[in-house]
Amino acid sequence: MELLDADFYNYKIEFIAEKIINNNPDVIMLGHSGSTSAQPIINEITKIVREKNKDIKIIIGGVFPTYHWNEILKDNPQIDYIVCGEGEEIVLKLITAIENKSSLEIIKGLALRINGVPLKTLPAENIKNLDDFRIGWELMKGYNYTYWGKRKAVVIQFSRGCPYPCTYCGQSLFWKKWRHRSAKSLADEIEMLHKEYGIIVFNFADENPSSNPKAWKEFLEALVEKNLNLILVGSIRADNIVRDADFLHLYKKAGFERFLLGIENYDEVVLEKIKKAGTISKDKEAIQLLRKHNILSMATYVSL
Repeated sequence: MELLDADFYNYKIEFIAEKIINNNPDVIMLGHSGSTSAQPIINEITKIVREKNKDIKIIIGGVFPTYHWNEILKDNPQIDYIVCGEGEEIVLKLITAIENKSSLEIIKGLALRINGVPLKTLPAENIKNLDDFRIGWELMKGYNYTYWGKRKAVVIQFSRGCPYPCTYCGQSLFWKKWRHRSAKSLADEIEMLHKEYGIIVFNFADENPSSNPKAWKEFLEALVEKNLNLILVGSIRADNIVRDADFLHLYKKAGFERFLLGIENYDEVVLEKIKKAGTISKDKEAIQLLRKHNILSMATYVSL
């Protein structure tokens, strides 16, 4: 298995396709994390690959393909399969079925063509234990991404999903259910990345990592105990900051320097319409609490 990091090196589409062809893989997998504008690039790359090699299986996945699988398969005959939703377990089953030449229609969470017609199988269940699947950090040789003053950085997740039904956000639809990793496993992974890869900045991609205060506090305590010199940034609900006022010192000790808060609006009527389930008073209190602990606040705002 090999990872081609075309993004960091800003490879041209033709060069990416050439690298793929020269490597002659059995399967290529392409994905994007919610960026709609990435799909045309995937279409172009895969068209060139298919023209040069008819045998390579082409699999794509991500948020946009999950919701637009039908039009992608109709307009892009070179794309063989689309993984819909949470991909780790689905991809494993798909690759196994391809190797064994077994039926693909029974794999849940897959979009494919049957007799030339795009078809989506039954939805896949959520991964019950996020610790069962890991990121292949060892594939990222010569990792060079930086953030927060050109320090080596990675994006990680403590949890997936969000239990809140905000009308402007599709996270609860995509991830379906909020789940979290074990405190120890993520703390150990962060320690490994810091010591073996020299990672300083950890950007949490979670929509709402602190949904379970007990689990979140356990993670913070596990990380504090390791006494690592880190910079952590992420997004969080303002009312959860207020809820956690008694142990915000752990946030700072763990390394948090900045949070993006979903303030969304300063009108209670608007907040009710978008089902934010927050209050202006708690938003203000959250910013004050973070400032007290020397943690930078950023905020998003929805204009209707």
